[in-house]
Order: sequence, then structure tokens, then C-alpha cells
Amino acid sequence: MYGTIYEFETLPTSGEHDGRRKSASLARSAQRGRAVPLVGIIRNPRSHRNKGHAPEMADCSNILTETPRTRTDLYGVLESFARRGIDYLVVDGGDGTVRDVLTCGADIFGEEWPTFIVLPKGKTNALAIDLGLPNQWSLAEALAAAHKGNKLTRRPLRISSREDSNGCIQGFILGTGAFALATEAGQEAHRRGAFNSFAVGLTVLWGIIQTLFGRAGNPWRSCTPTRLVNRHTGRDLPYQGPGRSDERFMAVATTFERFPLGARPFGSDVAPGMKLGVIDWPVRWVIALLPAVLFGFWGKFLERRGVHRFCASAVDLELDGSFILDGEAFPGGDYVLEEGPQLTFVVP
Repeated sequence: MYGTIYEFETLPTSGEHDGRRKSASLARSAQRGRAVPLVGIIRNPRSHRNKGHAPEMADCSNILTETPRTRTDLYGVLESFARRGIDYLVVDGGDGTVRDVLTCGADIFGEEWPTFIVLPKGKTNALAIDLGLPNQWSLAEALAAAHKGNKLTRRPLRISSREDSNGCIQGFILGTGAFALATEAGQEAHRRGAFNSFAVGLTVLWGIIQTLFGRAGNPWRSCTPTRLVNRHTGRDLPYQGPGRSDERFMAVATTFERFPLGARPFGSDVAPGMKLGVIDWPVRWVIALLPAVLFGFWGKFLERRGVHRFCASAVDLELDGSFILDGEAFPGGDYVLEEGPQLTFVVP
């Protein structure tokens, strides 16, 4: 949206808007007899491919287009959409806009969200790649696909504080350690005119070069104090690196099943749900193999050198450093990382 539209520590408390949830539930019940679908659009005019372009189908009476500028505005718009019982919630922007909508709407919609339509107008659009959306997908094409019943389901990641479970943030790709540096490099790639999968490829290549050839003191070769605990077993996730067991080079969590550039970091048969990729320590020959690992190469010898792939529905994350969620940095702390509500997305 227009800069950071919310702060993690000031998200609304669960239960604070119970009355609003009830009103939204009644509105959703009333929508079933509607002949023409009611469509609510959250449009980010600052998204890469929205700049200088007018919103689509804005003159249609069943299309409600809003451009909230602040977190408070976005919350109010989503509350209004819920009360009116919209059939489709359109996010006209990039991955960050999707994250903002999922976060600000968490207490309004709970586990019962309207069907999503994503118009990929951002710089990377990783969610669009996972869903198989074309880069130039229009609202008219999306509504036609919705009429045909073309849909997929996904669960976002939900991150909440272990000390105060009232607030949460929701998105699709979380990263720590070197992932944060890679995000900064990706922003530089955007400034130089690289977008989507090409920008991802450049970022990965730059990170590998820095980690391979960096000297002592290079931030690309540092680790971040990190503890990962499976909430169901109470056990720490395995550590095999040569460094300290309470530090990790990088951790990435996602619920995606498809990735930019056709990458297969979790293998060719990707299971639904939350997945974590972790590198304990930047062993140089392991980093040199990272491109192959990203495209499906795997072996037990990698685990013995501190490269891990995990599947878990909930993890305690203790982090002394910032983490990235869909392109935005959030402060370190003690968090619960888990799967969020099941969402339905319209696809071609």
C-alpha cells in the first residue's frame, strides 16, 4: 500500500470485533441468492503495473473499487466488504498488498474469507506464479474463470507473538538471516529494472557469489541467533552445522507448491501445507551446490552438512534479528509460525 500500513505490535485483539464478525457472517449468508456477484477490489495504485493506469470495470454497479492509504483505511474497507457480503475479494497489486489484506482482514473474516482474485501488478508476484496466473491477467478474464469454477486452495503462513497471541500477520513467504539480505538485493534489482522471475534469479546469483567469496566479516557469511521448535513434539528442529546450534544461516518457510523459474526447492512432489528450508551454516561447497538444490537436487550428505527440508504445521520461532514476510521486514522476537485459514483463489 502507501508505505507500511500497520505495525505488528498494534494489530487488533482477537475478540475486539466479535460483533463485526457476526455481522459479516450474516452478510455472507445473505449473498447466496444474489444473481450478479458482488466484487470488492483493494487496489494499490503504487504497484508496479498499476502506475498511470485507471482501475478496471470501475463503472460497473457490482464492482466496488477502493484504494485505502493507511492500515486504518484498509481495515475499514474490508469491514465494509464483509458487511455487504462480497462474493469475490480482488487484490489488485503485488505480494505485499496481498499480505496487507490478509493481515488486516484476519480479525474480520477469521476462517471464512470470500473467494480471492489476484491481479498480479507487483514487481515479483510470487503468489501469481504459485497459482499459475498469467502476468497480464485482467479482471474480466478472472471473473470469466470464476464463472467456470476454476479455483485452487492455499493456506497462508500466520505469525503471531508467543507473548501476546491477540495479533497476527499473514503472508506466503517468510525468511530469516541471509534471506533478509537477499530481499535487499532484490529491491536493488527492481530499481535497476529487473522484475518477476528474472529479479529472483539475479538475487539468488548475487547472494551465492557473496557467500562463496566473502571474507570474514562479510554479512553474507554471518548467522543469526535462531531457534526452531516443532510445537507438536516440543523438540528443536535438527541442527548439523559446524557452528553454534542456536544460530542459523538462513530459514525460509512457505506454503507455496510452485516457485519462480520452475524451481523445486522441496522436491518434485511438493506436499500441501507449510514447508521449511533451513541452512545451518554457510559451508562454501554447500552454497556452491545451492542452484542445483533449488532445482530439486538432494541427498543425505546435504543434511549431514546442515541443509534441511521440513514439513510442519506449527513451529515456535525464536529470532534475534528481523524476518521478511512477502518483502517487508518485521522485528525479531518469539513467535508462533503456523498455517493460516484455507483460502480459495480463482485461477485460469
